[in-house]
Amino acid sequence: MSLPAPRTIPRAAPLAVLPPVDLSRPRHRHRHRAGRGAWPIAAFLLGYPVWWALGFGGLSIVVLAVPMTVVLWRRRPIRAPKGFGLWALLLAGYLISALMLAETPDGTYGELAAGRVLGYLMRLAVYVSLLIMVLYLGNLTHDELPQRTLVRWLGVLFLTAVAGGLLGVLAPGFAFTSPLEMALPSWIGGNPFVNNLIHPTAAQMQHVLGHAAPRPEAPFEWANAWGADISVLVIWFVVGWWTYGGPYRRVAAVLALAAAAVPVVYSLNRGLWIGLGISAAYLLIRGARPLLAGAVAAVAAAAFLLSPLSAIVGQRLDNPQSNGIRAFTIAATARVAASSPVVGYGNTRNAYGSHRTVTTGRSAWCVECGHPPLGSDGQLWLLLISQGFAGALLYVAFFAGAVRRYWADRTPIGKAGTLVMILVLLYMVVYDGLVSALTLYLISFALLWRNAARTSDLGEAR
Repeated sequence: MSLPAPRTIPRAAPLAVLPPVDLSRPRHRHRHRAGRGAWPIAAFLLGYPVWWALGFGGLSIVVLAVPMTVVLWRRRPIRAPKGFGLWALLLAGYLISALMLAETPDGTYGELAAGRVLGYLMRLAVYVSLLIMVLYLGNLTHDELPQRTLVRWLGVLFLTAVAGGLLGVLAPGFAFTSPLEMALPSWIGGNPFVNNLIHPTAAQMQHVLGHAAPRPEAPFEWANAWGADISVLVIWFVVGWWTYGGPYRRVAAVLALAAAAVPVVYSLNRGLWIGLGISAAYLLIRGARPLLAGAVAAVAAAAFLLSPLSAIVGQRLDNPQSNGIRAFTIAATARVAASSPVVGYGNTRNAYGSHRTVTTGRSAWCVECGHPPLGSDGQLWLLLISQGFAGALLYVAFFAGAVRRYWADRTPIGKAGTLVMILVLLYMVVYDGLVSALTLYLISFALLWRNAARTSDLGEAR
């Protein structure tokens, strides 16, 4: 009896080995959504109108530096960008300059008082907070904070600035007492420097054209801060909402830029206008489509020249009333800084006389004798008197080094960030960087650093 042959069971095909799923990485449709660690910078950029209404404004970065420090501490070891040692030296020099707060250099007047110490401590708090902010942004992963998300958040702040600028044009007298202003004692809140930061106003009324005219400043500290800030924010707005935007974002971008032209012109801000001209020239030189950019610029220029706004620009250029004041304070600042070139004097000082008279300061019988404090005509001049020529050199070296280091980055973010670094070197002559402007400068620096680090990581992965 023969046994039946055993049945042959067909072998199953081998299972395909699937790659492990990394649940820590966002799915494709969420690739531009920020993680929980990014909430402090989101609170600053997206919540800026709330901070302004509360009275914090640009000083909110000091408040948010606390949670940024907590997030940063959990990401040890902490990375730092190349060249950041210059910023650390700048901060160390500012600490040393406190030893000179009580000094009264030749040509100045005023004793050591609470206002001088308060101004020093506020600037110190801002400098430290900005150092923390840069390290915080650079140590967040790109999954936690995608580059495009951060750029678009800056674009949202641009829209906020445009809305504030229009408010300054249409309702220049709008102002109110903030909760922070009500909470502070009068000896703090009444300090002119502090009051500018905590008292929300829509515009500054100035006689630039020979008559009272509003210069928009909301939601920033003063009119010049609005000019510096919006010229930086418009760069990131174009990148986030046009370069990386779809059809709807691009339509919104065109409408927003058209609306922004009104407060930009009414700001009577020559530094802002020069900065926009430099940005346009930079786009023509380094843009991916220079012919298209040139055509768009030509159409925009023609539309502007045919509009009533061009007459306002002409009036402003014919009335350079601030030139004499600036020339006096800049010359006096350089002269005083030369007497303490290494550490400066820790804070601003009041000088004898003005560009019109040798009488000391503004008074009831000489209202034309006043002038801004020495060091208030630009970040460079503030550094000269507060930290000497050494501090000014460190500041210039930091941002000039960033231009040199990141010039080769040809991505839209790389080219935009490099442009901002160039504008910083221009604006330091005419604009005070504290508080909001310097914050935006260093966010732009952090974007450049993150972009370079990402490119390096991708190169190593290959």
